[in-house]
Amino acid sequence: MPETRFRIRLPDDTTMACYSPSSSIREAFAVGESCALSDFVARSRAALEHASQRVADKYGFGCGQAFQQIRQIEEVAARYAEEPAARITVEAFE
Repeated sequence: MPETRFRIRLPDDTTMACYSPSSSIREAFAVGESCALSDFVARSRAALEHASQRVADKYGFGCGQAFQQIRQIEEVAARYAEEPAARITVEAFE
């Protein structure tokens, strides 16, 4: 269950580095994929909660960093909530 970092491009064309405690995040997204903002947030939340559960299954407790990443993604997404065409692109898995 190797941790995975991934980079996303935000609607304002800036990038953001993200963290997942599990490589299972790769099952939720593909490099180059562009998602509507709400879709990206929902899929990120589901994937990161799943990754945290995998950590809990192995170590007996979830991953706080995964929940922190969900919170950060939601906070950033809130900045673009009024932009109906806002999209996020997955640029890379690192």
